[in-house]
Amino acid sequence: MRIADFTKPELDHLREQCNFTDSERFAFDMKAKDCTNIQIAMQLNVSESTVAVIMRRVRTKITKILGWEV
Repeated sequence: MRIADFTKPELDHLREQCNFTDSERFAFDMKAKDCTNIQIAMQLNVSESTVAVIMRRVRTKITKILGWEV
């Protein structure tokens, strides 16, 4: 799943329904712009592995909202 591949209405729906934390929302928005984990880590001033954890939580929330099996 590439967040950058979702349409604007789909992204808006996910923002509304997923109940993201601030860091999850920031990472989600950056991924929607097709940014890398390294770019997100630099913006959040955290490690790349921390971004990987954040993105795992984001993907989990997205799959629950969309009803996808993991």
